[in-house]
Amino acid sequence: MTEKESKYVYKKKSAWEIFTKDQIKKTYDFAEEYKKFLNAAKTEREAVQEIKKAAKKTKKKIMINREKEAAIIIPGKKPVSSGLRIVISHIDSPRLDLKQVPLYEDPDSNLALFETHYYGGIKKFQWVTIPLALHGIVVKKDGKKIIFNMGEDEKDPIFSVSDLLPHLSHEVQDTKKIDDAIKGESLDVVVGSIPATGDVKDKFKTAILDKLHKDYGMTEEDFISAEIEVVPAYKARDMGFDRSLIGAYGQDDGASTFASLKAILDLKNPEFTAMSLFVDKEEIGSEGNATAQVSTFLRSIIKELDPKVDIDKVMLKSKVVSADVNAAVTPNYTEVFELKNASSLGNGIVMSKYTGHGGKYSANDASAEYVAEIRTILNKAKIPWQTGELGKVDKGGGGTVAKYFSRLGMEVIDLGPPVLSMHSPFEVTSKADVYSSYLAYSEFLKK
Repeated sequence: MTEKESKYVYKKKSAWEIFTKDQIKKTYDFAEEYKKFLNAAKTEREAVQEIKKAAKKTKKKIMINREKEAAIIIPGKKPVSSGLRIVISHIDSPRLDLKQVPLYEDPDSNLALFETHYYGGIKKFQWVTIPLALHGIVVKKDGKKIIFNMGEDEKDPIFSVSDLLPHLSHEVQDTKKIDDAIKGESLDVVVGSIPATGDVKDKFKTAILDKLHKDYGMTEEDFISAEIEVVPAYKARDMGFDRSLIGAYGQDDGASTFASLKAILDLKNPEFTAMSLFVDKEEIGSEGNATAQVSTFLRSIIKELDPKVDIDKVMLKSKVVSADVNAAVTPNYTEVFELKNASSLGNGIVMSKYTGHGGKYSANDASAEYVAEIRTILNKAKIPWQTGELGKVDKGGGGTVAKYFSRLGMEVIDLGPPVLSMHSPFEVTSKADVYSSYLAYSEFLKK
């Protein structure tokens, strides 16, 4: 006689087992669009451009702040004074940024290099010896902009951060802690090796400056007014024999961003005014004028929707989904996860009641009533979902933009897909989880 499990036990279920055959087909179709988005939107500026194009194509109302923050808005049946339904995601990802005066040469190695300053939480050793691309803008002194996107096309050159061969690394790297083996100041990108001709100083640096001036009309001073980001050069790819996974750079938070974008584009006649909001600088604490921590952009949107409304009262009546990813249980490192409360790939979107670290410091902690409301929405629509925390209590933790919106009086909860190898140059998601996120955001925005 086999032991039966109580029907009252909470048990996570695989999205692949919950989905119908038709939904599984839609999952794979959705993933193809998602991969194209990841390839086209590796920086926050590129993400805004992709969002703008999608809004224009579908004739949706869009507002943009400084080319780094955007909102797509659909008026609801109820007045704005009744509150909004907002899904917010961030469009920046960990990367390497060029310093303001980046170019130098190393005559001992016969190389020209760019100095970088890493952005966000990275493991520095993951960024050496991989193919890299340059994305961003240079604003010249006359105000003209040069758009950089070099390293993505097969005909483009690529770039890389060099590393020491194992034959010589014992004293310099191997005996050190992993975080000390690669220093931030050593994440310099190799950009050339042919010296300039003639009697000139710094021949390798001069040759690169000559090339940049010839191709782009740039001088070295132009780097000071530039935003050039160094990102992995490879494309989003299917993973696994069953092609159930996606490996790519920028899935934190590209997965939530794309799901939120598709949800708002497909939305029609919502009850409340609905908005998908896309913000910058989450990876460095949401500091800046195009971020979740600054509510000016949101306030200006509400004011434009209804000039007579009391903005604070609207916020008090509004409900928000913080569309950000969670950590998927990682093979070989399960000891840092509290497995009953951890999320795994393939079990659907992750609902996180609270974030933060240690004793819930710097956290949003959603009310039981709001958690129940979201749970009911997901269950009624038969959307695969799971709970999740970012590791054991004293092992780490992390935050999202949720706390900034809860400070404004809104109901907020974190809801997003789990990610394997988060913050690495090659993150992994399940297609089923990304599609579940789209379904979840769609249902939320309808209500």
